[in-house]
Amino acid sequence: MNTLRIERLTREAFAPFGDVIELEGARHYPINEGTTERYHDLAKVDVSTQGGRPLINVFRAQPRSWPIDIVMMERHPLGSQAFVPLSDTPYLIVVAPASELDPTKLRAFSTRGWQGVNYAKGVWHHPLLALERVSDFLIVDRGGDGPNCDEVPLPQAWRLERESLEAVAV
Repeated sequence: MNTLRIERLTREAFAPFGDVIELEGARHYPINEGTTERYHDLAKVDVSTQGGRPLINVFRAQPRSWPIDIVMMERHPLGSQAFVPLSDTPYLIVVAPASELDPTKLRAFSTRGWQGVNYAKGVWHHPLLALERVSDFLIVDRGGDGPNCDEVPLPQAWRLERESLEAVAV
């Protein structure tokens, strides 16, 4: 079985797969007579292909047990998909570049809990990987006609191990 090394989630490391949604380093300015700070344009929402429209959903993810075996990946060919955590609980992300799925190009990232991600159109990703407890996420997704989710089983499982996560935390 192959083992995936878990990396810390940063804008630079995640750029080939989409956007990291976080306030740190984001353009911001005061609004509403100075009572609110607006963090502006945090992700490139792309859902208009074939007449798509934006959807807002909440997903409730069950925590995973270690080790975590990655046996499938999915992608949304008609639109981006954003995940914004509604709590400050770390979770994992596994992605691969858009195009033909190549399991040797899988990458795993650990969030700092409050970081969200926006998967670019067609980027392969694993379903939610909550860790410590049941976790809710606000999802901005594509609605409209036509199937927009391809799921592919991997020819061989890839494993995420707790020790790799602990190494990122150091």
